Amino acid sequence: MPLPSIILASTSPFRKQLLEKLHLPFQQIAPNINETPLISETPKEMVARLSTQKAYEIAQQHSNSIIIASDQCATFQNKPIGKPHTQPKATKQLQQFSNHTITFYTGLTVINTQTQQTFEAMDTTHVQFRNLSQQIIKNYLDIEQPFNCTGSFKSEGLGITLFKEINSKDPNALIGLPLIELTNIFYKMGYALPLLDKEQK
Repeated sequence: MPLPSIILASTSPFRKQLLEKLHLPFQQIAPNINETPLISETPKEMVARLSTQKAYEIAQQHSNSIIIASDQCATFQNKPIGKPHTQPKATKQLQQFSNHTITFYTGLTVINTQTQQTFEAMDTTHVQFRNLSQQIIKNYLDIEQPFNCTGSFKSEGLGITLFKEINSKDPNALIGLPLIELTNIFYKMGYALPLLDKEQK
């Protein structure tokens, strides 16, 4: 069965780089949805809802396509973690995380509008931080300046030096797209990855 057009419902450069690992042709389209959390909604519930809404919003506009959507929320002590935007706030965040664990929920929804199949998955990643001294925090923030990053770090960059341990079934999920689960979904749709170019046509 020829591979339908693939659409990544995101303009994130990090998700783009991750999906490129699977050697599949795809385009990126930004979904237009309201991402405001609902009252009494847990971070995990919000991530599941938003990843599904993103996929459905794009699916309504594109037939004969495979839509891939993801959403992520980092939490500390069961509360969502935001972006610091300033160095003092980033310093405070990393001070709080020192010797503690934060949890990332990464939702994944795939809709095949050719077959009307919908697949949903959730990855949970626990990141344990080292004992972060003031000097370590200052050095890191001065070098990477992750002030527009959730949690004040870039796990795909130098932020990895702040971690003592990562517990996850898929290291890609922490960056924003669980590729192992996505590959499982492609298998369920009848596409055993990797595909040769002639198998994609």
